[in-house]
Formats: sequence, C-alpha cells, structure tokens
Amino acid sequence: MLGTLLGFITNDKPSAIFKISGLKAGEGGAHPFGVMASVSPSVAQVGVSVEALDQLAQQIPVSSAAVSTVDTFMQFTQKMLDSLYNFASSFALSQAQMTPNPTETFIPSSCILKWYENFQRRMAQNPNFWKS
Repeated sequence: MLGTLLGFITNDKPSAIFKISGLKAGEGGAHPFGVMASVSPSVAQVGVSVEALDQLAQQIPVSSAAVSTVDTFMQFTQKMLDSLYNFASSFALSQAQMTPNPTETFIPSSCILKWYENFQRRMAQNPNFWKS
C-alpha cells in the first residue's frame, strides 16, 4: 500500500520534522502537558522507505506537508531567550532604586543572564536536550 510522501532525510539532511494533518480519531498517547479537554487523541500510521538518491529526486512530497527543520526550532528558541532576557531586564533596578517590599522577590539579572548563556550553549550542543 502506497502512502503520501511527506519528505525525506539524507546524509546531507539528516533530520526533519513533518507536520501531518487529517489524522483519524483514535487511541492516542497522553498529552505532554496533561489532560486537555480541547485536544482529542489521534492516530497516524507512519512508514519508512529506503530509496536510492536518484529515485528520491524524482518523487515530490505533498505540498500540504509543512517541514520544520531544527534550524527553525533553533531560531524560535533564540527569539524566546532574547524575549525573556529583554522582558526581565526591562524591570531592572539598581540597589539604590530598590525600596523594601516584603511581598516582592528580586532575582539578580546576572542569574537570568547565566541561565540564558547556559541554555544557548546546551542548544548548540544538542537541540533536543530539553526532551530528556
């Protein structure tokens, strides 16, 4: 039975994420963020075919299959890190500007910057480190 070609991976392109739509309702795994009423589980059957590169070049993936590469994820992550750091920095006060407030917790911006740099380093080493 032939399926729908979503895309491919090769030695030159060793990784890709393919978005699929039109899934059938059925038994699905638990959602990583817990039970969500608006999300119904779905099932997809995925197959892998090993083809010669010249045959692969003749095949055309369906246009509705959106491919998201690790580079796109890395760009998103970088923008997210920048946004968090910029947002947190916008509340920065010098020690002279601080007034005692027992209901407020202050975090040194150096801690946020250290986390930011560590996260960037870990993403550069392994973009999927956060999955473990």
